Amino acid sequence: MLTVRNQTRLTFSKVSFKTVGQGSKATKYGIHLRQNMRIIARALAIVALATGLSGCIGAPVELTPQTEQNLRAQPPIRFLLTFDDGPSAARFWNPSQEVLDALLDNPVQPGIKAVFFVQTRAPRAGGSDIGRSLMRREQQEGHVLGFHTATHWHTNHRFLNPDELEQSLANGGADIAAVTGAAPSLVRPPFWSYDRRTFAAYQRHGLHVLLTDLSANDGKVWGITLSPRRRMNLTRQLSEVRELIAAGQLPAVDGVIPVVVTFHDLNRYTARHTREYLQILLDAARDTGVRTDAKPFYDDRQALERAAMVRTVKNTTQAVHLPGLWDWLWDSDSH
Repeated sequence: MLTVRNQTRLTFSKVSFKTVGQGSKATKYGIHLRQNMRIIARALAIVALATGLSGCIGAPVELTPQTEQNLRAQPPIRFLLTFDDGPSAARFWNPSQEVLDALLDNPVQPGIKAVFFVQTRAPRAGGSDIGRSLMRREQQEGHVLGFHTATHWHTNHRFLNPDELEQSLANGGADIAAVTGAAPSLVRPPFWSYDRRTFAAYQRHGLHVLLTDLSANDGKVWGITLSPRRRMNLTRQLSEVRELIAAGQLPAVDGVIPVVVTFHDLNRYTARHTREYLQILLDAARDTGVRTDAKPFYDDRQALERAAMVRTVKNTTQAVHLPGLWDWLWDSDSH
């Protein structure tokens, strides 16, 4: 996994458009053409770079005797699973439903609980009858519903004006409360992108930002979604997290260190391989010298919520690490 930091900031500007023929004036929020082209070019560059890097994931960080010794003084880990972008509205072979089935019934630890960051008003997700029924199932089976979006599309919160963001947060909170009986306490910003303005808005709504330690890099849910290097990818990332654990930089909650893992339940490949991913995580822990708890995954909603809250971002001055190339796309200082 490659992380590159860049000081270039991507922002939207307020642009005024004037009609010349009738002499009337109209002002609206938009994107300057040149700026838009830069954003598109940068996004295309990321796709190309990610494709090129998919075949050259680095080897795991070497486990040194000193790190091994330091790990013995640390509690075991427990994987805190999270899923973004769902629930799926698919009528035929619904991937979100498949993920739920796998968490409920698998050979590793039946009855695993996860945090689902839902899109409550996306027509291909929670804005559909099927999506809403799956949100109810997630609640009934003891999972945690967090907020992701309440817009028609998977929209970056930083690209919403203040009124739009406020409305989105209010709508999403109400949608989730209608299912769970309480407003959500967790938010995962779309594309991992937030700034001081959006962070302050989250706080006003009682929302806490949960990022991730490990990512399956499965956010691409269209076209070819297979992940032949998923084992190598997660092992490499966990070896990096292991160094933080050995240095005492990750907190313990209820006697274990929660390690946050991110998947996307709209990804059909992920859905088909969820049970395999559970075993891969255990294998990665063994291969990197990280000790797991007797219960390597959360199976209790309250314990899951406590752990997730401890791992949230406390303020905008806190240094964060975004998965993959997102540190490069979003200016690290914007947080």
